[in-house]
Amino acid sequence: MAQFFTVHPDNPQVRLMRRAADILRAGGVIVYPTDSCYALGCHLGDKAAVERIRAIRQVDRRHNFTLVCRDLAEVGQYAIMDNRQFRVLKGGTPGSYTFILRASREVPKRLQHPSRKTIGVRIPDHRVVRALLAELGEPVLSSTLLLPGEDDPLNDAHDIRVTLEHAVDLILDAGPSGIVPTTVVDLTGEAPAILRKGRGGLAPLGL
Repeated sequence: MAQFFTVHPDNPQVRLMRRAADILRAGGVIVYPTDSCYALGCHLGDKAAVERIRAIRQVDRRHNFTLVCRDLAEVGQYAIMDNRQFRVLKGGTPGSYTFILRASREVPKRLQHPSRKTIGVRIPDHRVVRALLAELGEPVLSSTLLLPGEDDPLNDAHDIRVTLEHAVDLILDAGPSGIVPTTVVDLTGEAPAILRKGRGGLAPLGL
């Protein structure tokens, strides 16, 4: 049965963030809030945890996960950026955007787009996520908490608990979240391409 931590949305308790990071390191699957929607997360290198998330969402290996990072320096470890791409990311981070970039050698091949060798990255503007990432010291591999057959992500932690308490290891409750996912921007071509218009506006990106 999942643990359930009630976390202050503006001043997340350090002890709870440390415990959450320990659960991730131990191979756990967690539910956590972001600046767009609640998300499922696991450790980057844990293949079994990734498969558990696929099973919860009932998606196949073509489903793309996102690396949720602390800052641009960390993004630079896992994705390849030129100056143009860096400027776009700088304008939109932290924020409700997912950026598609070429993956670096640090990203396991099983997590890359199979033909394009790309990865989605984001730096969310949410204090709970940022506190968790600071304790973990590395990215969280993430997928929006959108369950099979549903049009919108779950956005109330107590409803999430009822639905997923036997499927995940931890639920971080920081209050109701949104239901609008991130704006997805593909930066691998000659010009940025908006793959999904979501919560993040285009003005900060200069587009």
